[in-house]
Amino acid sequence: MEQTFLRTGQAHDFDSAPARLTIDLGAITGNWLEMARLSAPARAAAVVKADAYGLGAVRVGQVLAAAGCRDFFVATPEEGAILRAALPDARIFVLFGLWRGVERIFFDNNLIPVLASADQLEVLISSGRDHPYALQIDTGMSRLGMTLDEARELAASGTRPPMHLLSHLACPDDPAQTMSRRQLESFQQVRQIFSGVESSLSSSEGTLLGGDYLCEIIRPGIALYGGLIPSHLAGRLRPVVKAEARVLQVRNVKKGDSASYGATHIFKADSRVAIVGAGYADGWLRTASGSGVPARENGSRGAVGFVAGQRVPVVGRITMDLTTFDIGALDKDAVRPGDYIELFGENLPLDEMARAAGTIGYEVLTSLGSRYARRYI
Repeated sequence: MEQTFLRTGQAHDFDSAPARLTIDLGAITGNWLEMARLSAPARAAAVVKADAYGLGAVRVGQVLAAAGCRDFFVATPEEGAILRAALPDARIFVLFGLWRGVERIFFDNNLIPVLASADQLEVLISSGRDHPYALQIDTGMSRLGMTLDEARELAASGTRPPMHLLSHLACPDDPAQTMSRRQLESFQQVRQIFSGVESSLSSSEGTLLGGDYLCEIIRPGIALYGGLIPSHLAGRLRPVVKAEARVLQVRNVKKGDSASYGATHIFKADSRVAIVGAGYADGWLRTASGSGVPARENGSRGAVGFVAGQRVPVVGRITMDLTTFDIGALDKDAVRPGDYIELFGENLPLDEMARAAGTIGYEVLTSLGSRYARRYI
């Protein structure tokens, strides 16, 4: 199994790092292939914005292109230019669209702007370039995109049509919501206006709705990276990232002692704790603290780690660089300095950790930061 070590390029950096990530490129490829199978005959693209959700857009893009992916979505033109250097033959869509001052990046790197307004379209027209563009339609999110009426005006104006239409579902994770159906109906009207133009509506969750939501292309993102794994796809969509933090110290605590800032956790009995080298600066979010944050006021539990075959709770507040775990339920010698506690991964699903922090897997992955040593397998 090939392993690549980043930071200084030496293997021992990974083995001794205070915090480390193992990123399974094979699992990303497998997840993309599964999403492609679920969406057939629609074609599966890949959303690799925010540096492939923090996992490395170039590495991810290269393995997905080798698996057959030809369409990639990024947020900014700078992201697109970086990806273009690694993927010379791919179609790369830039979701932020086009504005004055960045035209050269699009033209030089053959990036496709996803235009959201008449103003953005005018920037392209005034450039004098016959450059392809996609058109974003706002079907109900009140976010980027033209309205249905604006799309009609564009079609009637005689302006060169887009080569791709897209919109975005607001509530794809809630099948009981009628919002998705209303958005689909609006989008279908735009598809009729621009007859014959390929289109995409669904990201990861929308793809699972199937049927007319698939259009010609789907845009999976979080499903590729190990989030959003519904029970009926367990084993078919696989975890991708394992985050671990090094145990810096193991110490005994007495009944009545407190843990971390604010003394929000008081030990009810003698115990033992492990102090690890990861905190909210590493995307191990403060809201996942065991106590002392608003997310715990409703009685919900904080995050846990996994070590020596068992789950261990976070106690007290997660700080910038350090987290305290209560390991009192484990055998005395089960955890030693230098061991690693899994923060999420094979034994602790990403989405479970995110729920403990009162957020979603997207935010966890894109908050991971630069201090992790990374191993790609």
